Amino acid sequence: MGTDNKRKARKNLANQQKIFNQYRPRLQAIAYRMLGTIGDAEDMVQETFIKWLSVSVEEIQSPQAYLTTIVTRLCIDYLRSSKVRHEQYVGVWLPEPIVSHFSNEPSELVELADSLAMAFLVILERLSPVERAVFLLREVFEYDYDEISRHVGKNGANCRQIFRRAKQHIEVNRSRFDTSLSQQEQLTRKFIEACEQGDLPGLIDLLAADITLWSDGGGKVQSLLKPMQGGTKVARFLIALRRSKLIPNYDSELVRVNGQIGIIYSLKGSVQNVVTFEFIACRIRSIYFVRNPDKLRRISDSFPPILTVLRNDSLLPVESLAENCG
Repeated sequence: MGTDNKRKARKNLANQQKIFNQYRPRLQAIAYRMLGTIGDAEDMVQETFIKWLSVSVEEIQSPQAYLTTIVTRLCIDYLRSSKVRHEQYVGVWLPEPIVSHFSNEPSELVELADSLAMAFLVILERLSPVERAVFLLREVFEYDYDEISRHVGKNGANCRQIFRRAKQHIEVNRSRFDTSLSQQEQLTRKFIEACEQGDLPGLIDLLAADITLWSDGGGKVQSLLKPMQGGTKVARFLIALRRSKLIPNYDSELVRVNGQIGIIYSLKGSVQNVVTFEFIACRIRSIYFVRNPDKLRRISDSFPPILTVLRNDSLLPVESLAENCG
């Protein structure tokens, strides 16, 4: 290849990279909401980039539409192929949390942060891959049905039906009462205080009667193997957990978790637990514990070491503790 051709090839590559980087944040946003894990989302975006490099830019009428179609279909295929892995997952599967310091907005995937909430992503998990794609593209990213039909390979009328069905499912399970960030912060601080002081009546007062506690340990650390429901039962479990030998002297810090108020519990700079909530009518309706170390590594890298006191006591099984809180 001559010098001129090499120069032209480098220029074309630079142009393709520039165009791709323009749409990368949106592609990441779509992929994360589809898959629920940052690493998998990044893999899908990278595969999209590789496919993008294999085409001629001049042949693409709309780069955004082309790239959205590629990343959406890659995510759908990945979800279908990973179904067995999810079914074999030990205990409850929760999305990988995106955590930022309390005073900062998340640096990644910030677009349309309301749809990042853990409770919303958990509901999305109940939809099929195509339902999830259609709902997100329409409701969150505001694509029209003609665009969506091209992205998912379905006709427009079919996409309308899929969206209607998905939206009905989402609305049935989604909270209808908003709680402001200041109210979330106040409730979260009260939650921390009640747990640390062993204030059972105070904790019960913060929880909705039909609260659900979800805990994801991935079979790698101790956690509940199924969701726990009921305000009194959950409150008793949390107080018993705090009093037991199961939890070392963790340091807690108020943070943003997927755009909402949350807590990280750290031990010598290593994040051990990320907690976030769903609120309804100024009560805590859902609590999400993410303890799987694979989902916390990125967070540990983002927060400075915190010195704390280690307790070397033997651990009590979480499930045994839960059985005594009914």
